[in-house]
Amino acid sequence: MLLELRGIRKRFGGIVALRNGTLSVLAGEVHALVGENGAGKSTLAKIIAGMVSPDGGELMWQGRPVRFERPADAAAQGIAMVHQESLLAPHLSVAENIFLGREPRLPLGWVQRQRLYEAARRLIEEHRFPLQPEWRVERLNPAGRQLVEICRAIQHGSSLLIFDEPTSALSEAETQEVFRIVRGLRERGMGVLYITHRLEELRAIGDRITVLRDGDTVYTGMLSEITTDEIIRHMVGREVTAIYRRTPQTPGEELLRVEGLTRRPVLHSISFSLRAGEIVGLAGLVGAGRTELCRALFGLDRIDSGRIWLRGRQVRIGHPRDALRLGLALIPEDRQRSGLAVRLPLGWNLTLASLPQVSRMGFLRADQERRLCDEYIQRLRIRAESPRQLAGRLSGGTQQKVVIAKWLLARARVFLFDEPTRGIDVGAKAEVFQLMDELAREGAALLMVSSELPELVQVADRVLVMRQGRITAELPGGASQEQIMRYATVDTQTTLLDAGGDSHQGQTI
Repeated sequence: MLLELRGIRKRFGGIVALRNGTLSVLAGEVHALVGENGAGKSTLAKIIAGMVSPDGGELMWQGRPVRFERPADAAAQGIAMVHQESLLAPHLSVAENIFLGREPRLPLGWVQRQRLYEAARRLIEEHRFPLQPEWRVERLNPAGRQLVEICRAIQHGSSLLIFDEPTSALSEAETQEVFRIVRGLRERGMGVLYITHRLEELRAIGDRITVLRDGDTVYTGMLSEITTDEIIRHMVGREVTAIYRRTPQTPGEELLRVEGLTRRPVLHSISFSLRAGEIVGLAGLVGAGRTELCRALFGLDRIDSGRIWLRGRQVRIGHPRDALRLGLALIPEDRQRSGLAVRLPLGWNLTLASLPQVSRMGFLRADQERRLCDEYIQRLRIRAESPRQLAGRLSGGTQQKVVIAKWLLARARVFLFDEPTRGIDVGAKAEVFQLMDELAREGAALLMVSSELPELVQVADRVLVMRQGRITAELPGGASQEQIMRYATVDTQTTLLDAGGDSHQGQTI
């Protein structure tokens, strides 16, 4: 027995994160931890990693009681964590991030940079990651940053490794590489605590499973002895037969039309249209250009050529301000870096795109802002202590709801959803899709980027498929996953570098 937690409790203000967190991890096993957003998974993992102190309960490490006051205490015992949201230093290189705080040094304290880069190169080549030690982390996309996090955790030589949604931003090929790494760690006798919302991943690598619901451990057992439907029932406390299935409706007027949009070298002559009342899926592998298309339409990246029409009028979108004025909204892939001001209160995030609605003559109307915040918090069932709670302290699923609510409040008519359910559990996915369906029925047009093919099959009225910066197919709703993958197949290796360079990093959309 490496780790055992008994009756762990934790409260954040008025929110109970954990009531009775009970968990054990054996050496040489992969233990899956699942549950809905807000169930307490990340809080439990952060307590193990020394990032959060529990209010009660007992934590046992290798048979003796311990208490970690800070991450360094957990690291000293051999516990490391690969976080869902990147905690890397963006201005440093891949190699410097891997060895951050443990750099090889000369007797006088100077860093031996040649040894550092050679060691990083050996580690990267050993695991066959498509990275270079010299690359700056700020130029990596989410998939690349996740691989650096994994390298750093492995390099530290831990006995217990915690993976918090490690594959949420990875392609299928990269996900399989993560699985290979996890299996190798298990074979070396390490314990792995694996947190994921992708239930289909569990049986590929997991041995045992623990399910949390509303801060309580409701099930622990062997994965081989429980079905996926039973896991979902434990997670949500009810039967869930499908993510969400829309009833098709007749589309209305054309709200968005794009002709020949080009942004070299990532987008080539893109043409499509969106009509009121429809959800159009956008499929493709990592590197196909889906996120780049959304960024170009929203005015974050300059386009080289092409024309855009909104509601029958040709427009020029050179800045997100133009998109906001024209009723175009973007829910970005990376909510923490690009969708939220994480150091501002939840309420301020909700109204950032709608300041004219909550101000008069340049002065903020606090009463109007409070009324709108309460309305949208209730409408989207946002779990928070109050509108004053910092956005960065919300769970991942709740943060995504705040990003969506921001644009609902801004009364946008055309929505660009880039991976809207990334890091969201099955129950919250149904809520997000129901919300998207409501938007469509109210006359909005939605473009939904998703790497989850079952989502596209079940939700989209049409599916556009991208490959190497081009739209290669337009398929009807209900097209098979095999059809979509056939048109999305990429023969050449894709890069993990953002095509836009580092000029756009850190912008809040």
